[in-house]
Amino acid sequence: MKTILSDKSFRLAIIISLTFLFTGFLLLHFHLIAYGWAFFILLPIVTGIAIGALPSIKWAYRGLAVGLAIFLMLLLVGQLEGLICVLMALPIIVSLLFLGSVISLLLKRFEQLRDSTNLNTLALPFFLFLLFAPVDKKLNSAPETIAVSSVVVLPYSPAQVYEQIKSVDTLNTHKPFLLRIGLPVPQKCVLEREQIGGLRTCYFEGGKIVERITALQQGKLLKMDVISYQLTGRKWLGFREAIYLFELTATGKTKLIRTTTYTSELKPRAYWEPLEQIAIEQEHQYVFDNLAQDLAAAYRRGSQPQAPK
Repeated sequence: MKTILSDKSFRLAIIISLTFLFTGFLLLHFHLIAYGWAFFILLPIVTGIAIGALPSIKWAYRGLAVGLAIFLMLLLVGQLEGLICVLMALPIIVSLLFLGSVISLLLKRFEQLRDSTNLNTLALPFFLFLLFAPVDKKLNSAPETIAVSSVVVLPYSPAQVYEQIKSVDTLNTHKPFLLRIGLPVPQKCVLEREQIGGLRTCYFEGGKIVERITALQQGKLLKMDVISYQLTGRKWLGFREAIYLFELTATGKTKLIRTTTYTSELKPRAYWEPLEQIAIEQEHQYVFDNLAQDLAAAYRRGSQPQAPK
């Protein structure tokens, strides 16, 4: 242990990673920068550049690993971010930290950069982040609007499916992976009035979403605007609309299409959008699995679905 702590590259790597990452996160937390390119792309790269400039890259990498682990652990313990957010961000952060260190190693190889343990010199890349972050916030402040749809076919009539999904007393079925490790788990949905303008409130572990009905055709369509939501964390995510579309198939079954429209401040979109889609699809799957379970309990197995009136 003494040998490890006595290595200057190891100690400086811990100091650099914690200082850079925590400063960036504090700026993000106080809305001084955006959830965008500066934070998720430039900050890890400049941190990696500073790490790669240290004399011993072997001990620098070890110090970086320790610093990153401490940073993420403090975020989780302090409930500043959830496990889902950390796991989603980890691949891009680690990859770009390594990329930044490789840039420094290449510069040293071509004698464009020298080894350094001077903190003033090592901090220079961070000023690039500080200069670009306000520009990034100004250019990328508008959230993106995205719609995600999931489909399930159920051996019941549209009227039967509609009756079971419009209001749900208890959601209790097998949880997909992301719900087991921290994605909000829906518990029940209460429909106050079954008419245009009526409210439907869905309760989650740690919050709720309130929806107002904007279009309603029993057994055909249930369309709602999200008017408020209170979920733990996730300030970068907003909800706009929820739609259930019921279609009768040629075989007398129901094709149920669930669409969630949401907004996201996270960038780059090429990285975040597929992950957001997976998360929402798992939420949909949990609702679908519970719906199938409720339908099986409500209607005797083998009974013929009735056509909607």
